[in-house]
Amino acid sequence: MILTDTHTHLYSEEFDQDRGEMMQRAINAGVSRFFIPAIDSTCTQAMYDLEQDYPENIFLMMGLHPTYVKDNYKAELAHVASQLAKRKFYAIGEIGIDLYWDKTHLKEQQIAFRQQIQWAKQYKLPIVIHCREAFDEIFEILEDEKSPELFGIFHCFTGTYEQALQAISYNMVLGIGGVATFKNGKIDQFLNRIDLQNIVLETDAPYLAPIPFRGKRNESSYLANIASKLASIYNCSLEEIAAITTANSKRVFGI
Repeated sequence: MILTDTHTHLYSEEFDQDRGEMMQRAINAGVSRFFIPAIDSTCTQAMYDLEQDYPENIFLMMGLHPTYVKDNYKAELAHVASQLAKRKFYAIGEIGIDLYWDKTHLKEQQIAFRQQIQWAKQYKLPIVIHCREAFDEIFEILEDEKSPELFGIFHCFTGTYEQALQAISYNMVLGIGGVATFKNGKIDQFLNRIDLQNIVLETDAPYLAPIPFRGKRNESSYLANIASKLASIYNCSLEEIAAITTANSKRVFGI
């Protein structure tokens, strides 16, 4: 059984004390493919170091996270552009709009999101979308940019059934993580109406740990708990969830 964590921040300082053991726990749990989103320029070297340590398992993205879009966003975007020109990445991410913490830089977030979508089309890469309290703003830009070249993952999907269908209409699959295990997560109530072909698994470690670890540090081994919850929701085997979602990840990322 091969599980794929399509979104995990394994370079996070939260893992500095036990990264090796944490990685081994994940691999022992059947998680052998880890896709690593970028945040901003300060994490780039740590991502490269992680890739060097686990070359068979680690697949890197490049992008500017919306909550890190500040007054210096043009310099950060220039860094993204320079890295994309240098080497291979498997996605542009994580990118998008976040209006939960701060609405001050909405305009700059919109500019950065649109620019990075255009780079994804240029490099023929998927995008990995971060959306928090910004579905309307995200969908507005996706509507403008939609094309056969636009595809990717709607990371940490927490919207409604209607929003799920809208995301899928833009060639996105839904990244499903720990929220699916929460009693108040709500997505578990309609997820079985979404074809499994449109689902990938993720942890977003070290954030959003699933039940029974909610409130603690998340790690990629807990992907097995998320997969088990989906097996219950879809009334199928864990092996089937693993096989289908890993195949979906290969279709999106090309590896």
